[in-house]
Amino acid sequence: MGSKSERDWHLLLFRKSLLKQAKWKSIMAMLPPMQGRTGLDIGSDNGVLSLFLREQGGEWQSADSGPRAVAAISRLLGEDVADVSSGELPYSNEAFDCVVIIDMLEHLEDDAGFIKECHRVLKPSGKLIVNVPHLKRFSFVRLLRRVLGLSDAEHGHLRPGYTRYQLFHVLKDGFDVETSSTYSRVLVETLDTCIRFAVKVAGGADGDGEKGMIMDEESFAKMGKLFRIYSLLYPLFWIASKLDYLLFFTSGHYLIARARRRLWIPRRTPVLKDGRSIADAALNTKIGSANPF
Repeated sequence: MGSKSERDWHLLLFRKSLLKQAKWKSIMAMLPPMQGRTGLDIGSDNGVLSLFLREQGGEWQSADSGPRAVAAISRLLGEDVADVSSGELPYSNEAFDCVVIIDMLEHLEDDAGFIKECHRVLKPSGKLIVNVPHLKRFSFVRLLRRVLGLSDAEHGHLRPGYTRYQLFHVLKDGFDVETSSTYSRVLVETLDTCIRFAVKVAGGADGDGEKGMIMDEESFAKMGKLFRIYSLLYPLFWIASKLDYLLFFTSGHYLIARARRRLWIPRRTPVLKDGRSIADAALNTKIGSANPF
């Protein structure tokens, strides 16, 4: 394959990862027109999605959490990237038309506080796009990862993900959710989990390419190994993705939402005597009955 730069490897891995492609497709479906506008992306998969967002027009800035991740994205983009490990955004009020948070919220202890920061830097008519792991009532994939020792902690997750209600609850004080959807179903996720485990056992980079890795000769070798594995198994991923369409009645393992900024007004959620919120009770109880589904 010849000599490859860091950017080349990330782009090659993207083209062989149906999961990354599904993530980008879902973000594109939520993204407003950006020509002549300003955008901020936070936590964007080693910078690959940052590159693609810049191709949609407008002026973009990028941020992530931790010096290694920030350095990796900065190398890929060739520009400064902000470290937002503190939960604060180093930007002025109402600086952006759109903020895109990609797989970042689950890493933060104060997720609601971070959303408030995003509200501050958004213009009054701004849009917020949030992509997070989808927390399902039962997940075979989550069970499989637990058995294989692929824990959330390994990826820096402080929470396993969000239900729709939990995500909307974090957004409720300053945003109105316009639309939401889930993507990436069980067959593709199961296959990807098995590959991540096999690569981990073999001592290579994981399925995300070791976020923030120092790109020395050994790291390039790991990315080459990962690319060969994904290239070899790409037909299986393609078949799995098509079979997943037959499971259209199930929800995906990632949740994405687009919300419109409004005036920040803290809202208290009314609760029932048993401690459940009204929304949670409505989602998990048949209408006109106290019996659960």
